[in-house]
Amino acid sequence: MKIAIGSDHAGYRYKQRIIQHLTELGHAVRDVGTHSEESCDYPLFIRPVALAVADGDCDRGIVLGGSGNGEAIAANRVPGVRCALCWDTRTATLAREHNDANVISMGQRLISIETALTIVDTWLATPFEGGRHVRRIRLIDHPEEA
Repeated sequence: MKIAIGSDHAGYRYKQRIIQHLTELGHAVRDVGTHSEESCDYPLFIRPVALAVADGDCDRGIVLGGSGNGEAIAANRVPGVRCALCWDTRTATLAREHNDANVISMGQRLISIETALTIVDTWLATPFEGGRHVRRIRLIDHPEEA
């Protein structure tokens, strides 16, 4: 799987560890930055992840920050992206099963790196349920059809 990943300074350490983990699992990873813990503006690194997924250049995306909230908001501004803020394996599972989340957001200041890696693994392994959820996703993407 080809996975885009980006963070601001507050998510940088986890981004580096997640890249290592994904590479060890055999995934291709596109790191769009940031490349240090120097303070920066997260939309500059989150939007490229979302665009890579929306354009089909990458299969999935992972965004990180201090809380993950702003990053999820920024990613969800890109049409075709369904970014879920995840803080445990249950949220990661539901993000895939019910929302077909193609991007996840996590907060380095809120969860351990062990939890973050487990979230990533769960999210990558969980299939979309389809069924009634397809209709709901369509309503998100095309509200004019409601």
